[in-house]
Amino acid sequence: MQALKDRILAEGQNLGSGILKIDSILNHQIYPDLMVEMGREMAKRFEGIHIDRILTAEISGIAPALTTGMVLNVPVVYARKKKPITMAGPVFLETAPSHTKGGDVPLLVSAEFLHAGEKVLIVDDFLATGKTLMALARMVQSAKAEVVGVGVVVEKSFEGGRELMRQNGYSHLPIEALATIINMDNGRIVLAE
Repeated sequence: MQALKDRILAEGQNLGSGILKIDSILNHQIYPDLMVEMGREMAKRFEGIHIDRILTAEISGIAPALTTGMVLNVPVVYARKKKPITMAGPVFLETAPSHTKGGDVPLLVSAEFLHAGEKVLIVDDFLATGKTLMALARMVQSAKAEVVGVGVVVEKSFEGGRELMRQNGYSHLPIEALATIINMDNGRIVLAE
């Protein structure tokens, strides 16, 4: 998606150690027009696949998941990182490492929002190591639902997340990235064509 790639190159910062700061695009500030365009493009990439609901992780996955859900007209559920007092009853709980937080982060979804037999599209901000997406996929499996695809705003292909997902039983799934970064060595941000 060219508009996204242009913004990443203009505003993104390589902080080293594989960390891409795109706070002005996705993680702290959002351009509504760009986010709506990303939602349309994400929905287009999964045309023809029956989807009952979208699952993401807070906080940066919410905006792209929401705009995708608007286009597909399906509910969006996000995994919380802290359990609020309003989250009573059974929950699906997984943990995933966070580059930016420097440790494992809990992910919780109330069982009332993931149902057996549903077709679930996972949409998130990044595909890097794949561990957050795998945690979300495990939640879907725990609910006896089915992951039918994975869509991300940015993939850092050099971190091996796509391969991890394929090795863990998701080789049949469509995995789509709106922008793919192939190299971040020496302070650069190199995008795939």
